[in-house]
Amino acid sequence: MTTLNTAASSIEAKPSHTLPVKVLSPRATLPSYQTAGAAGMDLHACLPTDAPLTLQPGDIVKVPTGIAIAVPHGYEAQVRARSGLASKHGITPVNGVGTIDSDYRGEVLVPLINLGREAFQITHGMRIVQLVIAPAVRVMIVERSVLDETDRGSGGFGSTGVHAANS
Repeated sequence: MTTLNTAASSIEAKPSHTLPVKVLSPRATLPSYQTAGAAGMDLHACLPTDAPLTLQPGDIVKVPTGIAIAVPHGYEAQVRARSGLASKHGITPVNGVGTIDSDYRGEVLVPLINLGREAFQITHGMRIVQLVIAPAVRVMIVERSVLDETDRGSGGFGSTGVHAANS
C-alpha cells in the first residue's frame, strides 16, 4: 500500500499493477501520484542544478527525466500535459499525447513546446507532464469494400456542431 502525503492530508491508495522504473541519474525523481484519485502520475525534469531550460515562445525541447520504465505488455504509458502548465503558461507535449510502448527501455524524454506568449523556465525537479498507464488493444486489420452505416457517416471536422442538440 502506498501512502501519499499531500498538504491537506495523508491518503492511502492500493495500486493494482506495478511499473518497474530504472533510475538513470542520481538526481532523478520517481514518478508519483499527487492525490488518491489522480489518474496520472507526475514526471519530473532531471536537469543540472545550474542549467535550467528556458523555452521561448514556439521553442521545442526534449526534457530528460533521468528514468527508464518497463510498461507492462498489453499497456502503454500516455504522456499528457499537466493542466496548470498548459492553461497558465502554454507548456504542453509537442505531440499532444505521447505514447511510450511496452517494449521501449530507453530514458523517458519529454518533448515540450511553449505555446504561450512569454518565455518559460524549466528547472530540476519540476513536475512537467503526467504519465497515465492504459490498456493498449491490438487489432487484426481486415480490408472491406463496404463499412457498416452509422448516423454520422463520413461527416467529420465539426459535422456534429458545437452546441448540444437541445440548446
